[in-house]
Amino acid sequence: MSYKNMKKTLLASLIVIGSIYSTGLAAQLDEFPRTPDGKPDFSGIWQAMTNAHYDIEPHAASGGPHPGAMGAFSATPASIGIVEGGRIPYTEEALRQRDQNKADAINLDPLAKCYMPGVPRANYLPFPFQIVQSEEVILIAYEYAESNRILYVDQPEIQSQVDAWMGHSNAHWEGDTLVVRVTGQMPDTWFDRAGNHHSWEMVVEERWTPRGPNHVDYTATITDPNTFTRPWSISLPLYRNVREDMQLLEFKCAEFAEEYLYGEWRKPGTPIGNP
Repeated sequence: MSYKNMKKTLLASLIVIGSIYSTGLAAQLDEFPRTPDGKPDFSGIWQAMTNAHYDIEPHAASGGPHPGAMGAFSATPASIGIVEGGRIPYTEEALRQRDQNKADAINLDPLAKCYMPGVPRANYLPFPFQIVQSEEVILIAYEYAESNRILYVDQPEIQSQVDAWMGHSNAHWEGDTLVVRVTGQMPDTWFDRAGNHHSWEMVVEERWTPRGPNHVDYTATITDPNTFTRPWSISLPLYRNVREDMQLLEFKCAEFAEEYLYGEWRKPGTPIGNP
């Protein structure tokens, strides 16, 4: 076979393969569950599969605090990260604050105190979360600390009167993508265990886009001029759990944090949880 004919054959094969792939992708999107009004139905139990909850920026594996007592249990596994472009564009002052947070993260991370994780951190913790969807509202219930939030869909946006740990979420549809604007979050939440942080000015725009029957592309763009030099984004896939008996379990971590938070004020000999 001549080079010219071989090139034509290869090109024809690539066209066929591309056509099959496109058809398969379209079929997968058609298989994504839909509500009676034709919108993608995100109802179900979802979870991320990433080590980004340790550090959303790319990082190598590293040892943890107290290796003599904890060994590898406190070590941090490596991760390719979820920050688009690799690095968070901190201001100089905010970067110094991040470094201070990271140096004592084991004591300063709000999750050690069982505080609600905020958005977007709640979506990539190593805990599942459940979505229950209707036309006007979407409820997201997180296993960690029994956190939850309500997404108000296609409703007049009302600014939250007070800041909250999970913020205030207004949503609308752009085709098959659910776009959520999250405002009014407490400035105390972090993005990960590495001390990456934000201020009270942060606005998060989430985009939930179906990519297969049980797969969603999740992106979040963070805007906070008090902490970052420009808006930046994270992106990762989320997966629907298809196990038939899967359910959201309880992780009421407040009782696990009592000794950590209040142990120094407890009367000697008083069991944890008793007055």
